[in-house]
Amino acid sequence: MKISPTMAVRHSGDLFALALDTLRALPRRPFQLREFIQQAWFIASVTILPTALVSIPFGAVIALQIGSLTRQLGAESFAGAASVLAVLREASPIVTALLIAGAGGTAICADFGARKIRDEIDAMEVLGIDPVHRLVVPRALAAMVVAALLNGLVSVVGVAGGYFFNVILQDGTPGVYLASFTTLAQLPDLWAGEIKALVFGAIAAIVASYKGLNAKGGPKGVGDAVNQSVVITFMLLFVTNFVMTAVYFQIVPQRG
Repeated sequence: MKISPTMAVRHSGDLFALALDTLRALPRRPFQLREFIQQAWFIASVTILPTALVSIPFGAVIALQIGSLTRQLGAESFAGAASVLAVLREASPIVTALLIAGAGGTAICADFGARKIRDEIDAMEVLGIDPVHRLVVPRALAAMVVAALLNGLVSVVGVAGGYFFNVILQDGTPGVYLASFTTLAQLPDLWAGEIKALVFGAIAAIVASYKGLNAKGGPKGVGDAVNQSVVITFMLLFVTNFVMTAVYFQIVPQRG
């Protein structure tokens, strides 16, 4: 289906409006605690194992590439620091966001799309129930919390995988690898990764909610909305990651 520039601008505005409505509905009471817990448990259950499995090759590839590069430059003592830096700053938030969008986001979009084509969303509005407050807010918060927790898991597994492949496969020195962690990496790098994960989780949930709430055309329309939500989320994630990384470099002084 072709989308004209006018439609693209309109959809972008509607998506931004939904994000603002979600932000405005956050402090409203009553808070849907049960819905939040159910959604957080569901998103965590479908993403924990894939995230852990995906983070291992990510850490391995980073360790192998950096280990080879540092050996060519004669800077083997910085292999651990560079690997940890790459995992904490970039790999962990990106892996977490991709899994949240690919597993949790698709489920959210399909759920909302099914409710939409069955006219459940319209029925809620007729009854005076705000779908954003009742449905979108708990899912957005659940995605953010799970993304932050998964980011920590990916960081641990990625660093452990990098250590294994650097020490075992590339004959690195365990003590030097561990001692170099703080050479380039610092605590703000970890906080930056966690903030990225929170933002990425919110983006994944809001985009999935928007596409699901605007699904049309029966089951086929729901399937198309799920596919579109994944593509749009990935595009926004990479753009947002670039902007946040550029801002981070301007705010936090780097170790040399």
